[in-house]
Amino acid sequence: MATEDGPVIVFDGVCLLCSRWVDFILRHDRDGRFRLAAMQGSHGSHLLRAHGLSPDDPSSFLLVQDGQGYTDTDAITRVLRQLGGGWRFVSGLLRAVPRFLRDPAYRWIARHRYRLFGRREQCRLPDAAHATRFLD
Repeated sequence: MATEDGPVIVFDGVCLLCSRWVDFILRHDRDGRFRLAAMQGSHGSHLLRAHGLSPDDPSSFLLVQDGQGYTDTDAITRVLRQLGGGWRFVSGLLRAVPRFLRDPAYRWIARHRYRLFGRREQCRLPDAAHATRFLD
């Protein structure tokens, strides 16, 4: 389960909010630095377990970069910062909010993501143009 080809974002492949996040990454990561792994796949579930998260229903998505795992708003701000441009500024704004405020808000949304945003019956499949960005 190698991740040496760059940072990997592990996401919930049936969550509609998570799928929108993946669409956002694909649209704004013009350099193609981030790779994507659904938590329902072998790479995604392995990475979740390796970083202390449950592959059955993680409370957060996971960013794995340089062997380190980042979750909650730390993961979001790191991704946004690396997208560059105006997203770097948005990342800074989020980091200005104390973690003890932003992380509980994030976790509440993560716990209620299916009820708030819906879910797919099947895991998201990448289109042909982005297939190389997805693990599994």
